[in-house]
Amino acid sequence: MTFTEQVDGLTCRWSRVSEGLRQMLTTIGLALAGRAGARLAAKLGMPASRHRLIRLVRAVPDPPVGVVAVLGVDDFAVKRGHHYGTVLIDCESRRVVDLLPGRDADPLTAWLQQHPGAQVICRDRASAYAEAARTGAPQAVQVADRFHLWQNLATAVERCVAQHKSCLQEPAEVPAERSGTATVADPVGAMAERRRAHHALVHELLAQGAGFRQIARHLGWSHHTVSRYAHAATWQEMMVGQKIRPSQVDPFKTYLIQRIGEGCLKAATLHREVRAQGFAGSYAIIRKFVEQYRSTPDLTAVRRPPSVRQVTGWICRRPDDLADRDSAQLQAILDRCPQLRAATDLVRSFADMLTHLRGQRLDAWIAAAEAAALHGVTKFATGLLADLAAVTAGLSLPFSSGPVEGNVNRIKMIKRQMYGRAGFDLLRKRVLLAP
Repeated sequence: MTFTEQVDGLTCRWSRVSEGLRQMLTTIGLALAGRAGARLAAKLGMPASRHRLIRLVRAVPDPPVGVVAVLGVDDFAVKRGHHYGTVLIDCESRRVVDLLPGRDADPLTAWLQQHPGAQVICRDRASAYAEAARTGAPQAVQVADRFHLWQNLATAVERCVAQHKSCLQEPAEVPAERSGTATVADPVGAMAERRRAHHALVHELLAQGAGFRQIARHLGWSHHTVSRYAHAATWQEMMVGQKIRPSQVDPFKTYLIQRIGEGCLKAATLHREVRAQGFAGSYAIIRKFVEQYRSTPDLTAVRRPPSVRQVTGWICRRPDDLADRDSAQLQAILDRCPQLRAATDLVRSFADMLTHLRGQRLDAWIAAAEAAALHGVTKFATGLLADLAAVTAGLSLPFSSGPVEGNVNRIKMIKRQMYGRAGFDLLRKRVLLAP
């Protein structure tokens, strides 16, 4: 069809479709991309191939960037573990202003030099973005995002709790033996026996004057393994950090404990009963489970300690938000472990700075964390010194990367909608223009 007379808003020279139809197909392409958009267009009586929809999307000009006073910067995965990109957000209007390939300093530096005017740059603690902001916009104030600071602190606290995992177990009263003396229960099992034998062997060789490397060559172990055994005062320390594997008894523990509480301590009887309920394990497993209650009549004495991640969550949560039971357990752990109490005090002090924007206290907090000499937490505090100005600004100014994180989730949705078949240019167009 040829339009001999052009009508503004309706026809366009050399075009086979009207402007209204072109805009409708472009909108469908921006919202649904190729295949899904083609199916919808066919249902609406506007048949178009997926390739045509993609061409229409690529033909749309980029929206104007304008002056961005508060710029948010973060990375996103184009293909997780392989390719990444950088998303730039206007934190005041919460709109995406551009997508850059890669997450290195050079593309962001070039963009900042082409678009001057940024007064504040909100970013995570990546060194590449810090370098790009210093080079491309030296006048801008860099603000380290509070979410990433808290996330990094939580990771440091988890390492500290793992270092003192032995403090998480409540001290249990073990009944006296027949000789009348009290003993403390040690870890049992094949792994515990190996740890005991290896610890004794390494310390025996050390007493004979052998060095770490000589012992490693003699036993065929790595230098790190020999060092761990040598620095462990007791073999029980080598059991800290071992993962507790699920047992076949776990689904039937409630029933077994109930029957034992009723006075049934015959393993054969309990084995028959749980087999009728679907237990597929052997009689020896039930017998081993019952034996711990024969020597410990109080069923409440056998209780699994809270996990490292669970205790980390208690420490990093507001005290008022903790349940009474969790608060009591945490308090008992802190009473047993002064190191975790010091870590908890530091976490709550940092949380007060972060919540009430009291960044002027950061220097004193770092000094206190370094003096505490806590595993993980002290290293986190020392690492803040390399980015002190941005961290102080993040704990003092009201700006954050919250709008950036929301748009990163939107990018993930658009990327998955295209099933990873589209290139970076099409992803960029849809992120910038999709409604």
